[in-house]
Amino acid sequence: MKLWQGRFAAPTAADADAFNESLSFDKKLYKADITASLAHAEMLGRCKIISEEDSAAIRGGLECILSDIESGKLEISGQEDIHSFVENELVSRIGDAGKRLHTARSRNDQVATDFRLYVRSSAEEIVGLLKSLISSLVSLSEKYVKNIMPGYTHLRKAQPINCAQYFNAYSEMFLRDAERFVGVRKRADVMPLGSGALAGTSYPIDREITRELLGFSEISQNSLDGVSDRDFAAEYLFACSLTMAHLSRLCEDTILYTSTEFGFWEMPDAYSTGSSIMPQKKNPDICELVRGKTGRVYGDLVALLTVIKGVPLAYNKDLQEDKEGLFDAEKTVKDCLFIYAEMMRSIVPNVQRMEEAAAEDFTCATDVADYLAKKGVPFRTAHGVVGGIVRQCLNEGKTLASLTLDEYKKHSDAFGSDILEVVKARNSADSRNSVGGSSVSAARAGIRSIKKRLARLPY
Repeated sequence: MKLWQGRFAAPTAADADAFNESLSFDKKLYKADITASLAHAEMLGRCKIISEEDSAAIRGGLECILSDIESGKLEISGQEDIHSFVENELVSRIGDAGKRLHTARSRNDQVATDFRLYVRSSAEEIVGLLKSLISSLVSLSEKYVKNIMPGYTHLRKAQPINCAQYFNAYSEMFLRDAERFVGVRKRADVMPLGSGALAGTSYPIDREITRELLGFSEISQNSLDGVSDRDFAAEYLFACSLTMAHLSRLCEDTILYTSTEFGFWEMPDAYSTGSSIMPQKKNPDICELVRGKTGRVYGDLVALLTVIKGVPLAYNKDLQEDKEGLFDAEKTVKDCLFIYAEMMRSIVPNVQRMEEAAAEDFTCATDVADYLAKKGVPFRTAHGVVGGIVRQCLNEGKTLASLTLDEYKKHSDAFGSDILEVVKARNSADSRNSVGGSSVSAARAGIRSIKKRLARLPY
């Protein structure tokens, strides 16, 4: 039975029912819906809006429905939406007492409350998955803190860096993502129940009772806003999108670094695929799929932003479109975070190849310019001097490390014998001891900082 059919003399058309239904996707809210209804029923009883006996019967019936759904005994089907399903199932079990559950509430504040409960819980779960991924990266940082690799700008070798500094960079990104989801959870933690359809209710309800029972931090302060606000869902999708952006960057690095051309990392067999025609292939399909799914999550965000941009106050049926995209993004992000954390635990860096690459392509050129500047040569002049040295090396097929002191002195009398140590890649990386820099001590400090902030994350 439809909860609203009393007004209508004729049934809705079958195709209209099919178009209008949301049970096929909002059934994911069953636990949130029953949880909110349990709190609402208890509040109605305490406030004597319904009898204590009816309140107890409703709560008992709801608890049995929840148990039957979770055990698989009760299938969710046959109704317009999850709210209709639960209420009709309740009435079929306990009779007229069940019809009193919807006193002093609307489906508008009901669904808004359910959705906030769901998003609040989901944000906590994603924080947990981000913590697992960060832990994988921290393990790599700790293991390879004494190793170096080339750092890049414009996908060209720039300067030698510490391997731990590299993994720490992604840990910093994912820490910010986790903090964003903590913020999402905070802003979803506002209870709209009690807003009614849009104008509040004339029943003597106590919203503080339901707030406390549901564990919300706050009560919505405007009933129009309470039933029609979905910015918490948009913010959730934005946090999902940024998380996927950071994952996609790590995917791109993984694809490059595990290629034969780079050879920095070995992709684990367990997370690779082959070719149906080329026997030698070892493809990074997991990385490519995660990279591709990023656009899907972006689409979910843009879809919701487009839905809410033109919705007049208060509730409109457009807002039924808030859930499918969020559920899709949630599953995508959770799946991607889980599998990437597992894969990163199996990545094996080729430290010899990375160290060789870190010394190639004049990556210590900036160190030579800095050396001259520290000797009193204006940096812009030093920059030009080093440019001439690089040009000589290119013409003669030499490297900065292969030049003799006499060859350096031909370019500037400021060079001393210590320049021959400055142009070693490992010394270059370890000389950068500023906070967040590429030295071993700075990288270790970065690891300690990440672990400290990781431990402070909730959930």
